[in-house]
Amino acid sequence: MAYYLLKRILATIPVMLFVAIFIFLLLRMTPGDPAAMIAGDFASDAQIAEIRGKLGLDEPIVSQFFIWIGNIFEGDLGESFYFKKQVSELISARIEPTLSLSLVTIVLTVAIAVPLGVIAAYRQGSWIDRVVMGFSVLGFSVPVFVIGFGLVWLFSIELDWFPVQGYKRLADGVGPWIVHLVLPALALSVIFVAFIARMTRTSVLEVLNEDYIRTARAKGQTETKVLIRHALRNAAVPIITVIGFAFAILIGGVVVTESVFNIPGLGLLTVEAVLNRDFPAIQAVVLLFSLIYVLINLVIDMSYTVLDPRIRY
Repeated sequence: MAYYLLKRILATIPVMLFVAIFIFLLLRMTPGDPAAMIAGDFASDAQIAEIRGKLGLDEPIVSQFFIWIGNIFEGDLGESFYFKKQVSELISARIEPTLSLSLVTIVLTVAIAVPLGVIAAYRQGSWIDRVVMGFSVLGFSVPVFVIGFGLVWLFSIELDWFPVQGYKRLADGVGPWIVHLVLPALALSVIFVAFIARMTRTSVLEVLNEDYIRTARAKGQTETKVLIRHALRNAAVPIITVIGFAFAILIGGVVVTESVFNIPGLGLLTVEAVLNRDFPAIQAVVLLFSLIYVLINLVIDMSYTVLDPRIRY
């Protein structure tokens, strides 16, 4: 196990290096000059060239890349072109809303999707099964921003149950914190509920006809125990894989939701940085999202040995 873990950790190095090279080159190849945007529409060529020199954009691309990588190894993510602050400060200030939204969303998703999938499998062919499958199709079909605006109109404007926009930090109290996250978490969870419920149904269906399920029933165990202790536990590996995959996508998919609900997280920071050609901010956020994605996949792989003792690394 220790050897496998070390090997997986070392394998993240070339992955992160590839991501760093890709995002660095992609930003340099896309149209738009950060110096020209900072200088304004009426700036002269000399003024733009002076700004490029201050930002280090007049250096060869290879030199820019190695300077950036070298600074990262020293713990320096650079200074934002647009916000005029250290990128590490921007990320520290905005990571709480994104993590809060992601965690609330995944908890809400699992709490809804897994029971729905188990019930749909147990009642295969019934109206409950058809409703769950219909919801799965609907969840995949409706864009997140449409769901978000619909929830705002109903629960914020018409019923006045939740705030329209904004975010309250956990330090301000659990009540205000969770109230501001309910609607964005609901909007973001719809597609993941559909995805995980469908996978749960399929995985549970595969094990319901196994011999150990018939044995458990023959011993007189209740259907609840059969479904949870035997069926769901033995179907857990693919379900956990999908949940981890959904959480990894969720971290990078908060951009639209944070924009709709005006949540000052990393998603909104990414939008602002892209619109203003803020290279250091974009590069740092993409690297952070990639690192989180890699770590989540590692945790998922490690969880297999807990869920299924037959799996060993």
